Amino acid sequence: MEGMLNFMTGLSVALIVMVLFSVRRAHIRVEYSVSWFAAAVALLLLSRSHAALNELAAVLGIGSPPLALLMLVGCVFLVILFRFSMIISALKDANIALAQRVAILEFHLQSLHEEAQTGK
Repeated sequence: MEGMLNFMTGLSVALIVMVLFSVRRAHIRVEYSVSWFAAAVALLLLSRSHAALNELAAVLGIGSPPLALLMLVGCVFLVILFRFSMIISALKDANIALAQRVAILEFHLQSLHEEAQTGK
């Protein structure tokens, strides 16, 4: 049990460091890093607090506290990934709308250019 909790602690510290370096180097925007940072901190706190982990396992009805932690981490990461899927979908829709608007503007610009050419 202690080995798995130590591994989860190391994983959470590595995730915190990766998020901080990614924000610092502008690989990830701050508003998107908050979810990952919060999940990593929660993982760190739960992996180091045996009382909270035992309580979580009892509430979930799972006999093994590390298994309860893994289940909770999996659920949290699924929620984060779902949130990012929604953000990506919205960005894709906005990108399509922007491309359509640019195409319309190019068409109007080309029409004005052709009109100016025939008017001379």
